Amino acid sequence: MLGRKVILIRFFKLLTGRFSLRCYKCSDYTGRCHNVQECTYEDSCISISERGGKTIRQCLRYTDCDNSRLQQMFPSISGFTYRCCSSNLCNSSGASAASIAPYSLLAPALLALRSAWL
Repeated sequence: MLGRKVILIRFFKLLTGRFSLRCYKCSDYTGRCHNVQECTYEDSCISISERGGKTIRQCLRYTDCDNSRLQQMFPSISGFTYRCCSSNLCNSSGASAASIAPYSLLAPALLALRSAWL
C-alpha cells in the first residue's frame, strides 16, 4: 500500500510538472519558520514536534514517514507527534488541510489512468 502511495505522488508530480518539492526547514521552539528548502531526493515534508519542546521541519522521503523509522532518525527526541505531507510548503505550523489537497486532485487523473489500463 505504501509503495502505491509513493508511485501516485510521483505520478501527480509528472502530471503537474512539479518535480521538486519545497518544504520549510528549521528546528526551533517558536513554531515560526521562514527557511525554505528544495527537496532533492525527498518526496514529502515533515513537521515533527517534541512534547513541550522544539519542532523540526524539513524534507523527508515518504517511506520514512513512519513512527518507528522516525524514532531511529531522531533519537534525541522522545515522545513526539508528526505530520507528513506532499505539497509545497505544507509543513508550516498551520497547514493541516494542505496535506489533503493534492490527493483530492489525483482522483480524476487516477480514474483516467485506470481506464487506460483496463
